[in-house]
Amino acid sequence: FHHYKTDEKGIVQKVNLIVATGNNHAAICMSIKSAAQGVIKAGQKVTEGLLNMVEMAFRAYDPCFGCATHTLPGQMPLEVIIRDCENNEIERLSRNM
Repeated sequence: FHHYKTDEKGIVQKVNLIVATGNNHAAICMSIKSAAQGVIKAGQKVTEGLLNMVEMAFRAYDPCFGCATHTLPGQMPLEVIIRDCENNEIERLSRNM
């Protein structure tokens, strides 16, 4: 979905691009949550490899996600918050934030 406004000469004055990321936001969030719950187990040390696996969950929707085109694989800023069943924060991990 894209919207363009032009002046009387046909020159673009305003553009609104609604890209795949915006359309897929809810599904992306659910996939990230599912991936994190699938690869991170209670008491397990969360490694860079696990974070990369979680990162892959949203790349399936939008491989050119904002920063993805400007960083090397595994270098995109990422924050993971691990919570218990009562939503208490157990651990916070970040990369390149």
